[in-house]
Amino acid sequence: MKIKNTDNLTIPAGEQPDDKKSMSTARRLSTLIVGDVLVFLIFSMVGRSSHGEAAGLDAFGQIVQTAAPFAIGWFLIAPFLGAYRRGLEVEPGRMARRTLLAWLCSWPLGMLLRCIAEQRIPNYTFFIVSFLSIAVILLIWRWPFALTNSIRYRQNQTTA
Repeated sequence: MKIKNTDNLTIPAGEQPDDKKSMSTARRLSTLIVGDVLVFLIFSMVGRSSHGEAAGLDAFGQIVQTAAPFAIGWFLIAPFLGAYRRGLEVEPGRMARRTLLAWLCSWPLGMLLRCIAEQRIPNYTFFIVSFLSIAVILLIWRWPFALTNSIRYRQNQTTA
């Protein structure tokens, strides 16, 4: 019996997409975590640069400090909402939906942590810009990651 998921990837019942021909759990998690960290650093660099603040390698500590509240919010909430769930790495549609859900739920904590760290509430436009910008950057990275793995998984299945 085969099960067809929402991304039109047919996986035999009882088989996981991360079998011998797919990405190992450690590799999948480490790749997703490193990619997600880079998302928050990129957001921080672009934001700092657009406001005339230091954003180069010499300001790495400040970039990390700016990114940290959002990253902490993400890494505390996203795993519990399935953003790192096995199987998403080969299902681009589910990856996109799960990423957006996780960010929607993580973002308020990230904003709260940033307000506490800055000891002030930013302008309402920052709330909108941070939510949308990070959502887009997360999708720009995570959706192609899942699409590429999906194609690779399908190719491996046809050679089996």
